[in-house]
Amino acid sequence: MTSRFFTQGDSSSESSSSDEEELYSDPEAQAKSEDESEEESDEEEEHDSESSDDGDKTGVNKFLRDQESSEESEDEDKVTVVKSAKDKRLEELEGVVKLIDNARKINDWSSISTEFDKLNRQVVKLAEKEKLPKIYVKTIAELEDFMNETIAMQKVTTKKLNATNARGLNAMKQKIKRNNRDYAAEIDKYRADKDEYMMEEEEEEVQPVEKIKKPKIQYTDGIDVGDDEGFATVGRGGKALQYTAESILKHLRSIIESRGKKNTDRAEQIRIMERLLEVATTPYQIIRVLLTLISTRFDLTTSTSTNYMSQEQWKMAEHEYSKLLGMLEDNRNMVVVEQAEEWEDDEKPPQPAAGELLKIPGSIVSIAERLDDELTRSLQHIDPHTGEYIERLSDEQALYSNILRGLLYIEDLQKNDKLETPQDGANRMVMRRLEHIYFKPSQVVAILEETAWKSIPPQLDSKITPRNGAKDIATLVQILSTYLFVNSADIIRARAYLCQVYFFALHDQYYRARDMLLMSHMQETISNFNINTQILFNRTLVQVGLCAFRANLVYESQNTLQEICGSGRQKELLAQGVMIQRYSQVTPEQEKLERQRQLPFHMHINLELLECVYLTCSMLLEVPLLAQTGSSPDIKKRVISKTYRRLLEFHERQIFTGPPENTRDHVMQASRALAAGEWKKAADYINSIKIWDLMADSDKIKQMLSEQIQEEGLRTYLFTYAPFYDTLSVATLASVFDLTERKVAAIVSKMIAHEELAAALDQVNSAIIFRKGVELSRLQSLALTLSDKASGLIEANERTLEQRTQGTANAFERQGGQGGRGGRGGRGGRGGARGDRGGSRTRGGQQFGGGALGGAIKA
Repeated sequence: MTSRFFTQGDSSSESSSSDEEELYSDPEAQAKSEDESEEESDEEEEHDSESSDDGDKTGVNKFLRDQESSEESEDEDKVTVVKSAKDKRLEELEGVVKLIDNARKINDWSSISTEFDKLNRQVVKLAEKEKLPKIYVKTIAELEDFMNETIAMQKVTTKKLNATNARGLNAMKQKIKRNNRDYAAEIDKYRADKDEYMMEEEEEEVQPVEKIKKPKIQYTDGIDVGDDEGFATVGRGGKALQYTAESILKHLRSIIESRGKKNTDRAEQIRIMERLLEVATTPYQIIRVLLTLISTRFDLTTSTSTNYMSQEQWKMAEHEYSKLLGMLEDNRNMVVVEQAEEWEDDEKPPQPAAGELLKIPGSIVSIAERLDDELTRSLQHIDPHTGEYIERLSDEQALYSNILRGLLYIEDLQKNDKLETPQDGANRMVMRRLEHIYFKPSQVVAILEETAWKSIPPQLDSKITPRNGAKDIATLVQILSTYLFVNSADIIRARAYLCQVYFFALHDQYYRARDMLLMSHMQETISNFNINTQILFNRTLVQVGLCAFRANLVYESQNTLQEICGSGRQKELLAQGVMIQRYSQVTPEQEKLERQRQLPFHMHINLELLECVYLTCSMLLEVPLLAQTGSSPDIKKRVISKTYRRLLEFHERQIFTGPPENTRDHVMQASRALAAGEWKKAADYINSIKIWDLMADSDKIKQMLSEQIQEEGLRTYLFTYAPFYDTLSVATLASVFDLTERKVAAIVSKMIAHEELAAALDQVNSAIIFRKGVELSRLQSLALTLSDKASGLIEANERTLEQRTQGTANAFERQGGQGGRGGRGGRGGRGGARGDRGGSRTRGGQQFGGGALGGAIKA
C-alpha cells in the first residue's frame, strides 16, 4: 500500500512536469508526448485492474479506493485545454492589438504609444522562431493610416489634442516611421489586397488542425462549395444563404428592414445585393435591386470616418443610376414614383393588368441630387492643387449627363396624366442642371451639353430644351431660368433668377444684369432667404461689380463691390473659406455647418483680383476727392471707401517704404504718385500688377486703366493748384497729361458744371479762367475750423450742464465753508479772509465761469 501511495505521488509530479514541458514544446513534440502518455495510462490501467482483482477491498484500502475513483470521474467530466507557448504568445499579441484598437477609438495616443512598445517586444520573441504574424502587419499598417488621418485633421480643426496626447502623437510619428521601414514589403502586400493577405494566414492555420485524430466538424447541407475560395455566407441558424431569382425579394426586405440599425455591416449588404443583381432575371427584380443598392451605397458614407463618398463607390452608384434609367426607358410599363405603395408579397412579383403601369416606390430625383451633393462634398475635402482634384472634377460630365437623362424621364412621366406627377421633381432637376452651368464660360457649357446629348439614346428628347433647339448657351440659360420662374416659387425661383444675372454679368452684359438685379428688389428681401441663397446673391453682386469694371464704369464698380469688400469678410460672405476669429462665439456645430457650405475650388472668384479691382476703383475716386477737400476745407469731408482710407493712412505713416511687393503696395504707391501729379508713374505701378493677366483681354484692361489715371490725374492737378492760378492754358494741360485738347476741355467743362471748380472756360483763347472770390488762406481756413469746433464744444457743454442741473439756478454755489475751484484765489481770486471761516464768503470764487474756454470767450 505504501509503495502504491508513493507511486501515485511520483506519477502526479511527472504529469505536472510533463504539462510544463508541453507548454513550451512544438506541436509535433506535443503530439508525440500525448501518444506516450496515452500508452503509459493504458499500462497503469491494466496494472490497477490486476492489483484490484488480487487485493481485498476492506478497511482503509476500500475507503481510499472509493475516493480515488470519485476524483477520476470528476476529472473525466472536466475538459483540459493544453496550449503551446506559441499560442500563448499569439493570444498575448492579440490582447495588445485589441488594447490599441480601443485606444484608437478614443484617440488616446498616450496609451497607443505604450502598447505599441509592448507589441514590438512581443513580436521580437515570436519572430525568432516563427515568421512574422500577419495580424501585426495589419495593425502597424492601420496605425500608420490612422496617424496620418489624425495629423491631417489637426491641421484643419480647431479642437486640438491635449498635451499628453500631443506628446504621444509626436512620439508615435517617429516610432511608426522608423518601425514600418523594416516591414515595408509586408505592408505593401497587405494594402494591395487585404482580404487575400489575411486569408492566407487562415489557410496556414487550418492545415495543422487537420492532423488531429478526432476532429469535430459539422457540415451543413446545401452549402455551395463552388463559391469563391470555397466559402459560403451563413445566415441565422447555421444555414447557408442561397441566392436565387425567387429569393431576391426576401433578401431585399431583410436588407431594407436592417437599415438604420446598429452593428449593420453595410459593406456585406452591398456584396449581397451585387450577387442578387447577377441572379436577377426580370426587369422588376433588377429595378428593385438597383434602387436598394444605390441607397445602401449612400448609407455607407455615414458609417465611415470620412465625410464624403469614396470615388470608387460614387462611380459604382453613378453607373448603377445610369443602368436604372436605361431599364426604365426600355420598360415603359414600369415607373419609379415616390407616391407608389410598397409590394408586400415576397413570394411572387406583382402582375399588373393589361394597359396599366407598375408603380415602384423610389425617387429618381433624390438619387441625382444625392450624387451631386456627394461629388460636391468630395471636391470640398480634396486639395485643389493636386491631380486628384482634376481627376475627380472630370466626373462632373457623367453626372451632368445623368441629370439631363433623369430630367427627360421626369418629363416623360409628366406626359401621362394618370400618374399625376408633381411639378416639384422637374423643378429640382432643372435647378440642378442650371447650377452646373451658370458660372461657366459659354465655350465650356457648349462642350458639356454636346457630350451629354451624345451619351443619351437618340430617341429621347426634351420638351423644355430640345436636342436640336437653341445652340446659344445664353438662350439655354434663359430658357431654364424662365421655366423655373414660371413653374416654381420662393427659393428655387430666386436662385434661378440670380443664376441668370450671374451668367449675364460673367459674359459682360452689365446693363442687362444690373437692370434685372434692380427690378427684382432682391437686395431688400435677401435676408429672409436661407444662407446658401444669400451666398449666391453675394457672388452675383461681386460678379456684377467685376463686369462694371470691365465696362470702364469705375464708380458703379466701386459702389457695387463696397458692401462685400468693405466688410473685410470676403471669404466668409462668398463661402470660399472659414474665418476663425479669436474671440468668436461659434460652436463646433456651427463651424461644421459653415464648412459644409463652402464652395468647391473651381467655383471660386479670385479674391486677390477682387481686392485689386476694388482698391483700384477706390483710388481713382478717392485721390481727386482728397485733393478737393484739401484745397477747400470749407467743403464737408466725404469718405467713399473707409478700407482704402485706412490702408492709405497706414502706408503714409511708414517711415521707409520699399518697392511694392503685393497688390496693396502697388495701389498705395500709385495713389501717392497720382496725388503728386505723376500720372505716368502711377500708371506704371498699376499696370505692373500681375493679377490683371487673369482677366480676359488684359491688354485692353491696362489701356483702359491708363486712360482713367490720366483723367483723374488732371482732375487732381486742377483741385490742388487751382488757388495758385489766374488763367491756365488748355494746351499746356493737354501736353502735360498727354490728352487731346478736346478731352481736356470736356473734363474741365464737366467739373465746372458740377460746381467742383470755380472757373470759366474761354474757348476763344483756349484757356481756363479761375474766379477769385473770397479766397481764404490756409491759416484762415484752419481758424474757421477751430471756431466751428469750439462752438460745438460749448453747445455740448451747455447741454450737459442743463441735464445735470435740470435747470436749477446757482447749482454750483456752496453755502459756507471753502469755495469751489476758484475759492483759494487761483482763478476767481480769494473768496474771503482766511480767518473768517464761519462767516459768509464772497461769491467771487464760487461762480461757474465755464473754464478756460469760457474765460477766453468772455475776454
